[in-house]
Formats: sequence, C-alpha cells, structure tokens
Amino acid sequence: MSIAVTNCCLSAISSTVRFRCSASSSRRLLATNSSVSCVASKAFNHNRKHSKRGSPDDRTNNKDVSLSSPVNFSVFVRVCNVLLGIYLNCGVQRKAVSQKKSAGRAKDERSSPFQADAKSGNAKPFGAQRKDNKSFQFDLKEQPVGAGNLQGAAFLNAVVKVYCTHTTPDYCLPWQKQRQFTSTGSAFMIGNGKLLTNAHCVEYQTQVKVKRRGDDTKYVAKVLARGVDCDIALLAVESEQFWEGAEPLQLGHLPHLQEAVTVVGYPLGGDTISVTKGVVSRIEVTSYVHGSSDLLGIQIDAAINPGNSGGPAFNDCGECIGVAFQVYRSEEAENIGYVIPTTVVTHFLSDYERNQKYTGFPSLGVLLQKLENPALRECLKVPCSQGVLVRRV
Repeated sequence: MSIAVTNCCLSAISSTVRFRCSASSSRRLLATNSSVSCVASKAFNHNRKHSKRGSPDDRTNNKDVSLSSPVNFSVFVRVCNVLLGIYLNCGVQRKAVSQKKSAGRAKDERSSPFQADAKSGNAKPFGAQRKDNKSFQFDLKEQPVGAGNLQGAAFLNAVVKVYCTHTTPDYCLPWQKQRQFTSTGSAFMIGNGKLLTNAHCVEYQTQVKVKRRGDDTKYVAKVLARGVDCDIALLAVESEQFWEGAEPLQLGHLPHLQEAVTVVGYPLGGDTISVTKGVVSRIEVTSYVHGSSDLLGIQIDAAINPGNSGGPAFNDCGECIGVAFQVYRSEEAENIGYVIPTTVVTHFLSDYERNQKYTGFPSLGVLLQKLENPALRECLKVPCSQGVLVRRV
C-alpha cells in the first residue's frame, strides 16, 4: 500500500512540476495550490465529499473554494519524503532477506551429505549438483568413490560367471553317453591366469566358458585340476583380453564365530551379480556331499542358491575366506549354507603347484572307534571318554 501511495504522490509531483513550467507566473501559485489540494483531498480521506449533487452554482462555488483553500506545500513534500523513505527501506530489507536466504541455501548445499566434494570425492552425488552460483550448470557424471567402495568394486569385478556343458556317462551302456545338459555357476580370479570354482560345476564337462561382470563376451576356459573330495576345481583362461584390468582376490584367514560374511555369485534368476550377507554360525568337520568326504567346513546363514556354487565368501575387510559349495535343505531347518575354508583351498593350490596335478588329501589308513561306551572304557581302563580305539590298520 505504501508503494501505491508513493507512486501516486510522485505522479502528482511530476504533473505539478510540468504544469508549473507551462503556466504563467501569475497563475503558477493558484495551479499548484489547486493540484496539491486535489491530491491532498484524495489522499486524506476526501474531506470535501457531498451527500448529493447540487446546482451548477453550488459546483462552481465548491471549485472556487477548493482553488482558493490554502495548502502547506512543505508539509506535503515532507509526507512524500517519508513515504519514499519507507519504500526504499522496505526494498533494502527485502533484498537483505533474499541474500540471507540464498546464503543459507548455499550453506545447506555445502553441508548436505548427498553432495560430493570435487576435491575429496568421498561420495557419489545423490542427484544433479549445482556447480556455480551465477549460472545453473548440472553435472550428471558420477563422482569418484571412496577407498572402501573401490575395494568393494575390486572384489565384485573378480567374480565371473561359468557356463558349462555336461555329458554324463551311461554306466549301463558304457559305449554311449547320456544326453547333454548345461548349467551355470560362479568362479573368481586368483591370479596367474587362473580361476577357482567348485568341482561339481565342471563335472563331466564338454565345454566351459566364463564371462566377466558387465561384459557380454564369453571366453573358453580349460580345466587344469579337479578335486572331487574337496569339491574344488582350477580353471585357466588363455585370452589376454579377459584379464585386462583384472585384480585377483586375496585369501584371508579362518573366520571366527559371529563374524560377518558376504557371499557373491550368480544364482539362478538373473544375469547380474548377487550379494547376500550373513554371519558365521559354526566351524567344524563337515560332510562334503560331492566327494563323500569329511573335511573342515564353515556354516553360515547367508542365502546360497543354485548358481552360487564356486562363488567367494568375503569378510568385512574384503578378504576371501572360502568358497560357497553346498546347502542343507530340510523342512526342519532354514538358512544353512556351507563354505569351503581357505585352509582346504590353500592345500589344494599348494598340492597342484608342487606336483602339477592334484593328488588329494592324505589318509591315515586306520579304522577308529570312539570311547563313548562306559563298559568299553572300563574294560580298557580308560578314565574318560577322550581318545579313540584303533580297530584296524
């Protein structure tokens, strides 16, 4: 409202000045007084209102009175100056408030956790990022990730998908083979142009191909060694293009109970990589179904599905602690998966490097019996149930 009144006063002053410049000197004061009186009468609640129209003589008399009524021009100029000051003050305050809001918004953008600093590069931008205050420029490129994410990306890229064509022999008709079938599994890089997977993933193989993450090209792989008792197989890929930019995995130590475990692989239901998390539930000698052997195994509660076989299991430090290979499925149990520990994997690799083939795990060659029967312990004069009895060599 102050802006409207000020505009009205300024227009009145400008019209008055133009009228004073064009009028004669004798009528200059009268014109100014009449203009000021008209504006004053309109601005200050119209003091010269009439209830009804009068005669022409009355209107003439009223005009003469309005022209001859004295007005203090200096007071009116002061009022205009006050209104002009109020208008300018409001504009300055509005500009200050807008600058304060823009400064606060810029501060919020700098302190937002979803925005990435171009120098530090510790985070990826959540959306389009404003780079300059003068013009709106948006950067749609991904910012560099932090060290932890680089480590995660490294071990995810080392996991590959295995395509195998199997031809199972027919033991009833040894001169012919059964019908071919295909399967998919997982493997991971261990360096020196070699991959590690499960033995049952490449059992009775006719052709084995592998594919890296984010690549549609399949490369032919060769089976170097296969350990049936430990369910581990060693593959080799001769193509140099397959190993470009590859970072092999590092084998870690044996985990502890309740330690976090991440299983990575290519289960059924999709062509992209899958990641499941769990904890270590148990570490003990486990029955290996594929080789009907009893070796050390790690029990976890992470989901392991068909296709996860041969995939690595990682701890929180990004170290490979084993190879996923089997699950226990029953109506009375849920989320029981097993991982081949690095101790068994290390023995397999060292045996292959030493003999250029896999010779297996050693066997003691004896038949043992536990001393759980108290009568047997009393007969053998054994005070406790610890120990075993050698039945046959």
